[in-house]
Amino acid sequence: MNTNRRDFLKASAAAGMAMVAGPALRAAEPGKKYSLALIGSGWWGGNILREALASGECRLAAICDCDTNQMDRTRRKIEQLTADTPKPYVDFRELLAREKPEIVINATPDHWHALITMEALKAGAHVYVEKPISHTIKEGRAMVNAARAADRVVQVGTHRRMSPHNIAGREFIQSGKAGKIGMIRSFVFYGGGPEKPEPNAEPPKGMDWDLYCGPAPLRPFNPLMHPRGFRSFLDFANGQLGDWGIHWLDQVLWVMDRQYPRRVFSAGGRPIKGPVVNTPEAQTSDAPDHQVSTFDFGDLTLVWEHRQFAGNNAEKTHPGQPVGCFFYGTEGTFHMGWLDGWTFYPADMRKPTLHQDAQLHEPDQQNIKELWANFLACIKSGKRPVCDIEIGHRSTTMALLGMLSLKHGKSIQWDGEKETIVGDEAANKLLFRPYRSPWVYPGT
Repeated sequence: MNTNRRDFLKASAAAGMAMVAGPALRAAEPGKKYSLALIGSGWWGGNILREALASGECRLAAICDCDTNQMDRTRRKIEQLTADTPKPYVDFRELLAREKPEIVINATPDHWHALITMEALKAGAHVYVEKPISHTIKEGRAMVNAARAADRVVQVGTHRRMSPHNIAGREFIQSGKAGKIGMIRSFVFYGGGPEKPEPNAEPPKGMDWDLYCGPAPLRPFNPLMHPRGFRSFLDFANGQLGDWGIHWLDQVLWVMDRQYPRRVFSAGGRPIKGPVVNTPEAQTSDAPDHQVSTFDFGDLTLVWEHRQFAGNNAEKTHPGQPVGCFFYGTEGTFHMGWLDGWTFYPADMRKPTLHQDAQLHEPDQQNIKELWANFLACIKSGKRPVCDIEIGHRSTTMALLGMLSLKHGKSIQWDGEKETIVGDEAANKLLFRPYRSPWVYPGT
């Protein structure tokens, strides 16, 4: 980073600290287009951006990524979708200071979600942030507080809350047709196998690896991490539970109208992938290759399972997906799926199996379109969105508690009101982690 740019960023950061967000934005006039910035231009960021542009209510002002190769690929793709000419940025702070966008899409790796979201709010933007909202639980609470203080809309990318079959499935369960639910099993089983260490390498030309690591430890670059591999590295994310798991844990909280469990226990490891390697010469990933987490709600038990070896053809409800939630009720078993919609299997075998197909958008079989429409509607009305930051925080906390218990090696008792672990100071220290200088952890 050159001296002029460093001085500029210091000045803009200082100005941002003193900035007070103005009144909430409204799109009152017909034809209003919000100025939009995309921060994090990878695969999923592109999916969100595509729907934002398709809404006809957004003008892409800027795009930001510390990997200019990835950013250039995305810019070439969006040239086919819009006549907008977004300005490219490597550093999000420079983008926020110069462009002052009205809406920011934060599609960065997990360890960047908190700081970028809070800086965007401080700059006056509404934010669409990808799940999980944070890398640690205290970051999530800081994000909720920042959104409320700024009086901005923050939508979280748990788009299944807007999927037609998920909405219908929730109504089915809440109507009592599945009976009283006593247990839920959520799972993701995809294949895999042993892992060999991959040699470290120089970061790609055009990539600011120091900025990519940001508040996380600065470790050697490895092709396993980027692009898209970061979720298997616990410095940047929280493995399969933090990636896939949050979608299904969120479904449980939503369907069952719960906010948090009272006890959590998790076990897992790497018996198939093998020992973690992190040397100057080579690395493996370090997330567990399988994990089982139990969440005790008192009158309801939720079990999460994932496995990244052997696949699970025996339990596929669709050729492309061994995923979903089984809600076990007194009237039967309800499967909330993804590609295959939902299915209810009555306990009384004389009754017919019931089913509703999914209605998903391409590419990547999602419902971002509906979630983005809700986001814009809430910006105009000032209402809370369907996947509000507080909701995203609770769902993220579920996944992070499972990972915390695994790292801690013990069951934990969770006080959801105070967001603290009861009677275990060592576990409470895992609710946050120190940031790498010069980045500062929220509230410290």
